[in-house]
Amino acid sequence: MAQKAAEKGVTGPAPVVDSPSKVRNVVLVGHSGAGKTTLVEALLAATGTISRAGSVAEGTTVCDTDPAAVKQQRSVSLACAPLMHGDIKVNLLDTPGYADFVGELRAGLRAADAALFVVSAADGMDAATAALWDECAAVGMPRAVAVTRLDHPRADVDDAVAQCQEAFGDNVLPLYLPLLGDDGESVVGLLGLINQRVHDYSNGHPAAVRDPDPEHLPAIVDARNELLEGIIAESEDETLMDRYLAGEEIDTATIVEDLEKAVARGHFYPVLPVCAETGVGLDALLDLLTSAFPTPGEHELPTVASLDGSPREPLTCDPAGPLVAEVVKTTIDPFVGRVSLVRIFSGTLKPETVVHVAGHGMQERGHPDHDADERVAHLYSPLGAQVREVPVCVAGDICAITKSGTAETGDTISRKDHPLLIEPWDMPEPLLPVAVVAKTRSDEDALAKNLGRLVAGDPTLRLERNPETHQLVLWCMGEAHADVLLDRLRAGGVELDTEPVKVALRETFAGGSKGHGRHVKQSGGHGQYAVCDIEVEPLPRGSGFQFVDKVVGGAVPNNYIPSVEKGVRAQMERGLVAGHQVVDIRVTLFDGKAHSVDSSDAAFQTAGSLALREAAEKAQVQLLEPVDEVEIRVPDQFVGAIMSDLAGRRGRVLGTENDESGAAVVRAEVPATELVRYAVELRAMTSGAGTFGRTFARYDPMPSNLADQVRKEHAAAHGH
Repeated sequence: MAQKAAEKGVTGPAPVVDSPSKVRNVVLVGHSGAGKTTLVEALLAATGTISRAGSVAEGTTVCDTDPAAVKQQRSVSLACAPLMHGDIKVNLLDTPGYADFVGELRAGLRAADAALFVVSAADGMDAATAALWDECAAVGMPRAVAVTRLDHPRADVDDAVAQCQEAFGDNVLPLYLPLLGDDGESVVGLLGLINQRVHDYSNGHPAAVRDPDPEHLPAIVDARNELLEGIIAESEDETLMDRYLAGEEIDTATIVEDLEKAVARGHFYPVLPVCAETGVGLDALLDLLTSAFPTPGEHELPTVASLDGSPREPLTCDPAGPLVAEVVKTTIDPFVGRVSLVRIFSGTLKPETVVHVAGHGMQERGHPDHDADERVAHLYSPLGAQVREVPVCVAGDICAITKSGTAETGDTISRKDHPLLIEPWDMPEPLLPVAVVAKTRSDEDALAKNLGRLVAGDPTLRLERNPETHQLVLWCMGEAHADVLLDRLRAGGVELDTEPVKVALRETFAGGSKGHGRHVKQSGGHGQYAVCDIEVEPLPRGSGFQFVDKVVGGAVPNNYIPSVEKGVRAQMERGLVAGHQVVDIRVTLFDGKAHSVDSSDAAFQTAGSLALREAAEKAQVQLLEPVDEVEIRVPDQFVGAIMSDLAGRRGRVLGTENDESGAAVVRAEVPATELVRYAVELRAMTSGAGTFGRTFARYDPMPSNLADQVRKEHAAAHGH
């Protein structure tokens, strides 16, 4: 791994700090293609962390080393890239912008104390980024905006800032204005609104600072007044606004101090134009990250509890406090095995320490509860996929540990003698099912091993082996997420295919019927004689199964009556016309015959099964399909398209309303067979702005034309 770091042009030792006050944890968020990874590369190069910036197109960036990221030319996983600016260590957390990888984004938000929203000057704002801003606002996370790609031919900084203000609110104001070159198009510098100085990048980074030219002053004065009013409005000094409105000149030091406090508290959101390719604004951005963004001690820490769930005292970001850390990401490295990215919330983690690793509450996602004591042999500073050994990691900082036997994403690391659990972060439900099949028996073993690795690192993945359809299903966030998972499985040496996802239906009787079950063999062997007669009646939906004994005169001996029921139940599990479980019927056993020698439990089980099958041949067996209640959230302009689409899916709209954020909420009941690929199709209909959730409601009769098709497919598959 050290050799990899050298090949990437990493310069110097890993940064180490001894106090939370010298750490800034900043997550970069924004839509795919906004330039987050490229900006991280530029900041690393600008601070001398790496000798030169890599390229997304060439697959040479620090943060995008995953083969899937190189192939797709976009981030698919969270990456940490620390740098030093002055004596402050900034842990930059680069997140994917594509909605399928929201789990990686949530992990980045958990590890960070502030968010830098990256908005392209060429492409502007998208709905997903606006929604994420509201999510950060809900938890009080401080934010700033970097408007990137200033060198693009379509770049329009003013328009991008206007879009940010419309989406994010009035307290989003620029600290700098772009300075255009002699051609009137290219951005060669910045006009500082607080210091009223020109930052000229004509000769590269860092900027040459000088007084503004006369033609710059009108633009600076107008924008500066608006900025000062926004900063002063958030000042703790209530007299400052009156003094400013009275015409008093407020000194720059006071303005800067109030700005930094307002940003750290999450009340004011500065905007900076920045260009990774030309270096414009990089030094100004680094100054903002280190001076205005909060220290880990200023950001609210997650809640902790004992292993039994009982609450514990709130955490403080104290290096001398009890050790509490969280695994925000786990990956499997082909050389060193399991690598876990760890955020230390309290205490200090040192090498050769025995810790307690605990993960609870994720059973439904395929993560069984687990607790283990493990020795942390070495600590590392992560730089993307590269690691450099460090001697210590204090509260507020981020490090990597390797070779853990149990650590999964979301696990808590605490003292062996004082084990704790951190409250888990919210994860969206994966809603796109993908059925996978191993090509050979040996591939099945490799598939099981590699799936365990995927589940350990990805809490948005749900693994399900459906007991009814017998399919192995990966529940994913979308097609891109599924593609990455399948690529990783194949890279692990697994030959596999995908197949259409089957939805588990139900079968029931539409009317009453009778069946005669006769199992009589003339071979002379024992246990080959059983006869039973049954009556089948349909029950109301959801009633389940009832078995009634009305045999008189001992036609079927009492000890064999449970055998008949067992045979009926077994046939109900296997299905009657399409291989699906039979439900909501009453079976009455009213007659039969037995032999004093040749009857047996097995024979009457077979007879019960045969009787139910004959009853089905005489009656109409109805197929039932699961119906889910769905709740769809979309911007208002997409409601019409959603309604029309739901009608085409045989959906029944229950109602519409607007939530507190103004988004439209459509509630409907839709057959589950129509929702298999809805996660993909909703995203396409709403340009990524739509989300939905689903819960099972009930089973309803399937339309006859669709039911006939299911029967035909079943018959063809079984050679009938």
